[in-house]
Amino acid sequence: MIPQQAMQRAQGLLDRGGRQILGIVGLPGAGKSTLAQALVDALGNQAALAPMDGFHLANADLARLGRTVRKGAPDTFDAAGYVAMLRRLKLAAPDETVYAPAFHREIEEPIAGEIALPPNVPLIITEGNYLLLDDGAWSSVRTFLDEVWFVDVDPAQRHRQLLERHMRYGRSREDALAWIEHTDEPNAVRIAATASRADFHVSLPPSEG
Repeated sequence: MIPQQAMQRAQGLLDRGGRQILGIVGLPGAGKSTLAQALVDALGNQAALAPMDGFHLANADLARLGRTVRKGAPDTFDAAGYVAMLRRLKLAAPDETVYAPAFHREIEEPIAGEIALPPNVPLIITEGNYLLLDDGAWSSVRTFLDEVWFVDVDPAQRHRQLLERHMRYGRSREDALAWIEHTDEPNAVRIAATASRADFHVSLPPSEG
């Protein structure tokens, strides 16, 4: 269920006219993807989703760089590529379809060009961890976002959702807990420090994952 105020703000973006880009950010497991997809479903052909996760570096490249164990950290994404996509979406010609990559958790890899974003879609929703980060190429993301929401969530709920997700995609409980402790939580501290830069904070019901 989408909180009423969130739905009103999304409608407000549409009412501005032209193409608007909404960013949704939050800690790992907060429910960003759930909220973004719910908004797209509710708004129908007025909205489309272009997730940040499509810009994960490929596993082979992470191995080459020695970053496999930190997958999900800021330097394990093609941040400049993500910014370039946002720029294209914001400045697209009237007849230009922009193609975005999608990330597949079942194979832990991105697939290029999977998401078609037609020019007649007025609201693009993008979600991810680092939309408000001010380091390196990430610092340019905010330039192309018309509004940014931060998803607030109860810590115990977030931990439960994160654990369930890791186990659903093949990790044992022990491995999932270790990944949360050593990878997700250090990233969460960094993301939490950016929360004050958001335009709006939204809380999801306990059933959201």
